[in-house]
Amino acid sequence: MHRRHFLATTAAAAAATALLPGCDDAPRTLQGGFAGIAMERGHALRDRLKKGAWPEPSVVRRAQVLIAGGGVAGLAAARSLRLAGVDDFALLELEDTAGGNSRGGAVNGIRCPLGAHYLPVPGDDAREVQDLLEELGLRQRVAGRWQYDERHLCHSPQERLFLHGEWQDGLLPLQGVPDTTLAQYRRFSQAVDAAAQAARFRMPMLRTLGPGKPLAPSHQALDALPFAAWLQQQGFDDAYLLWYLDYCCRDDYGAGTARVSAWAGIHYFASRHGFHAPGDAPDEPRESVLTWPEGNGWLTQRLAAPLQDTAQGGGQLRTATSVLRIAEGRHGVEVDAYNHATDSVERWQAPRCVVALPVLLAARVVQNPPAFLAEAARRLHTAPWLVANLHLASPLTDRPGAAPAWDNVLYADPNPGGLGYVNAGHQRLDTRATLAGPTVLTYYQALGDVADGRQQLATAPWQHWADAALAALAAPHPDLRQRATRVEITRYGHAMAIPTPGLLGFLSQIGLQRPSSKRKQLSNGERAPWIPTPATARLAFAHSDWSGYSVFEEAFTRGHGAGLTAAG
Repeated sequence: MHRRHFLATTAAAAAATALLPGCDDAPRTLQGGFAGIAMERGHALRDRLKKGAWPEPSVVRRAQVLIAGGGVAGLAAARSLRLAGVDDFALLELEDTAGGNSRGGAVNGIRCPLGAHYLPVPGDDAREVQDLLEELGLRQRVAGRWQYDERHLCHSPQERLFLHGEWQDGLLPLQGVPDTTLAQYRRFSQAVDAAAQAARFRMPMLRTLGPGKPLAPSHQALDALPFAAWLQQQGFDDAYLLWYLDYCCRDDYGAGTARVSAWAGIHYFASRHGFHAPGDAPDEPRESVLTWPEGNGWLTQRLAAPLQDTAQGGGQLRTATSVLRIAEGRHGVEVDAYNHATDSVERWQAPRCVVALPVLLAARVVQNPPAFLAEAARRLHTAPWLVANLHLASPLTDRPGAAPAWDNVLYADPNPGGLGYVNAGHQRLDTRATLAGPTVLTYYQALGDVADGRQQLATAPWQHWADAALAALAAPHPDLRQRATRVEITRYGHAMAIPTPGLLGFLSQIGLQRPSSKRKQLSNGERAPWIPTPATARLAFAHSDWSGYSVFEEAFTRGHGAGLTAAG
């Protein structure tokens, strides 16, 4: 029997006994707090930047290349520098650990995500990501074909939806829907196929760009209007379909169909797995995703590991360090940074700098910002996010229907922006231990459509967010409050760029100048292809913001390209 099928059947068999209510049904005293993001550091940086109230630098340090920002893009830039033979660099990161929105943590000793929680198996357009996965031992060539290590592929059952009081397999609403809904599913599937045939959608999106290679007319048309308006024009009005598409947009972009462009709404499907209506391609396997108990923190921890402290006592990764100022001169770059550990300002000097910061922050700290940076900051809108990690001391009572899955979503979640939860214990190989022991549920909430979401995030106490998550999940899990012992809330004030109408058209014009220098072969045998990178003479910009939306493939590829640009 195939291992993943065995895991699914074992889970289903064990559910009948392991998910019985426990003897202790009394509500527990809920512990918790904010964790993962030092929001006060970012706010202090913002306020003091406005006042210009910083002491003079106490020390001057030098490097060949500086990297400002230690998210996925910054870590990818560090990796490409090392592969290009550049080891004299420093990466400056605001938080205590690198990884940005792809960091992991633990609650009561159980690993869990603090942000992004999976990576779809990348296609051939994301070859830099493929190379990383091969380097990490996640894939290898067997008999001429690539195979992924199944221990890291999401175990079955992968996803389920709570609909009409029961759980169903998969996230597309099917249980009890009328024939008219199924007909619109089929028609939308055909529309996605037609859009993909008119002009290819690629992940990462920058693979569609290049000198003399403008955005395809069909993509320009889709980019010009909101997804909701396009759906209305096409006659898509089924409530179940519209809910699902809105959920997908909030899940990837932080805002729903009324705010994201039609290009983004179609790109969600056409760049990866398509949209499959019931009965379409019955033999086609479900999209595989890589995931870990700590989510994509598994990846960022391994990207950061080579940058830790060395015998020389320095280390290339400098955490708890806020970038205050980046000044580009004729002969080099000067960066002032505040070291939170020493309460002092350090000045860094280098010939080049990779600015792997969010666009809004980059526009504030780069002195005399280039016109494309200032305009990108003006156009860009970001979505606040919240991640609630709920520790459970014992298993939950489950409603009828599909067996417990990794990804669990509620149809019409009553919590504004609620996106359901993933189970941190789902990747354990011992499924009976998963169903019988403590675990952590990671609940996600995208606040891009909430008018005062960012203000609420900054001011509401952690109990407010914990109570909202527990209340939302009470319908499928009525004994959740009896099982929960601790809730840790991670807040992202500007979690991701929202691909609003017109943004793609603007961003696609940046970074199209092919460099004159010839790219050399990297130390791992990979040839360094040209990657469109927004840049000046000494600054290379890298962040998923430059793609207009936040996914691992975009951030990693842009960071890789910026690192090679800085390496020269």
